[in-house]
Amino acid sequence: MSTENEGKAVPGVPAAPSAPPTPPVPPSAPPAPASGPTPAPEAAATHPAGGTGPQEPPTAHAAHTTPVTPTAAETPTTHAAHAAPAGGWPPPPPAVPSWGAPHAPVPPGPAAPRKRTGGLVAAVLAAALVAGGVGGGIGYWAAERDDDGISSTTVSSGDTPASFKRDPGTVAAVAAKALPGVGTIQAKSGGSQGEGGTGTGFVYDQEGHIVTNNHVVASAADGGTLSVTFSDGKSYDAEVVGRAEGYDVAVLKLKNAPKGLQPLPLGDSDKVAVGDSTIAIGAPFGLSNTVTTGIISAKNRPVASGDGSGGSNSYMSALQTDASINPGNSGGPLLDASGAVIGINSAIQSTSGGFGQSQAGSIGLGFAIPVNQAKNVAQQLIKTGKPVYPVIGATVNMNEEGEGAEIAAKGTGGTPSVTPDGPAAKAGLKPGDVITGFGGHQIDSGPTLISEIWTHKPGDSVEITYERDGKSAKTTVVLGERTGDS
Repeated sequence: MSTENEGKAVPGVPAAPSAPPTPPVPPSAPPAPASGPTPAPEAAATHPAGGTGPQEPPTAHAAHTTPVTPTAAETPTTHAAHAAPAGGWPPPPPAVPSWGAPHAPVPPGPAAPRKRTGGLVAAVLAAALVAGGVGGGIGYWAAERDDDGISSTTVSSGDTPASFKRDPGTVAAVAAKALPGVGTIQAKSGGSQGEGGTGTGFVYDQEGHIVTNNHVVASAADGGTLSVTFSDGKSYDAEVVGRAEGYDVAVLKLKNAPKGLQPLPLGDSDKVAVGDSTIAIGAPFGLSNTVTTGIISAKNRPVASGDGSGGSNSYMSALQTDASINPGNSGGPLLDASGAVIGINSAIQSTSGGFGQSQAGSIGLGFAIPVNQAKNVAQQLIKTGKPVYPVIGATVNMNEEGEGAEIAAKGTGGTPSVTPDGPAAKAGLKPGDVITGFGGHQIDSGPTLISEIWTHKPGDSVEITYERDGKSAKTTVVLGERTGDS
């Protein structure tokens, strides 16, 4: 960055004698130059004065990105060169170029006393450092000064067009379209303390059904109260239609559903690929209508999570995402780049260990129930109010992992671990068999096996790989069903 007079020493002014000395007469004086100032070439360079980037004002329950018009750039002052006298003392000062313009040629004058050069150069270097540090501020300061009566010119950048629109497919456009179909759920228990929590849900249909997580509404399911507040600020009372603890899915219905509800489109979670873009919408820590982005970082991730209340665990073969998901995001939609729901945000990995909805913050490992599974569950809950689970009719060890899912020696309460005439028994499985593969997916534990079973429907035929007495074998099982949560 250049500054005025950089590297040029201004000659010192000698002390004036009591009477001006007679200047020496040169042998042949050159013709006197024409009177009047000699104009120097003008140039003006426009420098930015420091644009302000997008800001995220802390609004209640929202985090929107607001574009801010960049600060206008200022054009530095254009200085004309001073006119040089026709002759005599003092000699003409050097021409001062405009900011950024080349130096105009200056007639040579007497050399300046060296005793002042060091101080001036140091001052110029200091000015250069200051100019480099504050950038456009110096440009603005120079443009506004008018000490010599020289007019200045200021050029401003245009304002952001009022018709500015975001292209379809951008995060902002997708979020703007999806937000009206996402609601913040307030759940309060029916107890004297009125305990509850905050979660998220999304509009499933125009009849007013809202899909969310079971653990979001569990505290209010028996005698409590539920309300859903949308991005326009309108709130509606709701009631539970059905809950599935094992799937961690629940369906609510607005008591006085308004017209014009905007259901979110459902995607196909089976076609999701690792690396696909994701958008999560929810109310992390109560901050409604928060939008975060990321990618699908893994698929078919076996996850067992609980709500911390001592209830049954839920199992899912989850979509893993690095989009920020925190407590309060639970039940909210995980969208693909087109704005279609591909999953229901349900659990996070906590640094305190284990999966679940702890109060730890996001570490980039969030888990969503695949929407294909959630859709089947939601339809069943709307139809009957009860969940239906596919089963193999065998009890497996839920504690060991790494070697597969071992069929236990005995079932709960001393019952047979392989249900007589059940799906596993018909497939030839016995106690002690270790299931290592299910439907082409590797099985390393009991929870992983259940997660994979629950991605299917009752009646599906699935190939099973198992080990018995150190030998590997395969068989096909036709899944049975169980209605309700046990």
